[in-house]
Amino acid sequence: MAAPAQAIPRHVAIIMDGNGRWAKERGLPRIKGHEQGAQAVRACVEGCGDLRIEYLTLYAFSAENWQRPRAEVMALMRLLERFLKEKTPELLEKNVRLQAIGRLTDLPGACQRQLHKSIEQTAGNNGLTLILALSYGGRLEIIDGIKSLLHEIELGHIDRAMIDVEMFSKHLYTRYYPDPDLLIRTSGEMRISNFLLWQLSYTEMYVTPKLWPDFGKEDLFAAVEEFSQRQRRYGGV
Repeated sequence: MAAPAQAIPRHVAIIMDGNGRWAKERGLPRIKGHEQGAQAVRACVEGCGDLRIEYLTLYAFSAENWQRPRAEVMALMRLLERFLKEKTPELLEKNVRLQAIGRLTDLPGACQRQLHKSIEQTAGNNGLTLILALSYGGRLEIIDGIKSLLHEIELGHIDRAMIDVEMFSKHLYTRYYPDPDLLIRTSGEMRISNFLLWQLSYTEMYVTPKLWPDFGKEDLFAAVEEFSQRQRRYGGV
């Protein structure tokens, strides 16, 4: 299947679900599913580059994921650190700019340092912007946005009468990026799992039964092809 030729979304967001199930089906430890999922990230980034998509946001680690067994969480943090270290040269080669959203200070120190290093190293790239949602929760983001607005009001920088949708959006983690045009969720689950609650208001959704480690370029192209067939009305007629 060839890459779609038109109606390309500017911003794609993905809920990468199914790593654990993929490993379980093969009698492997859950971390093996996460490792294979990291390879799917590589294929998806390449596919977005082929399509000239501007932004790709990946739900890499939710705020709720901290509740998982400590051994799994620590293994995921080590995987994240290794992924960033190993893939940054490739991001540089492919002109990909790395960014991150979420409560990043919750991450272990080594992860934070490598993340900031990778972000700095790729800051000059002007191709695809890859945004990792880490220790991220949509409700937490909205709460943090409210706190930020209240702080501005207390300082006298704004008046509460000035608050509207546009101003509130500027106090969210995603203030530098456009809202997603297309949300992809793997593993067939029909929910958004506390991901980009504010930003997904008019986003087109595409759900595939494929588990994330099996998701490849052709699957991305299929999602974009379906997106190109839809009519987006934004509440209009």
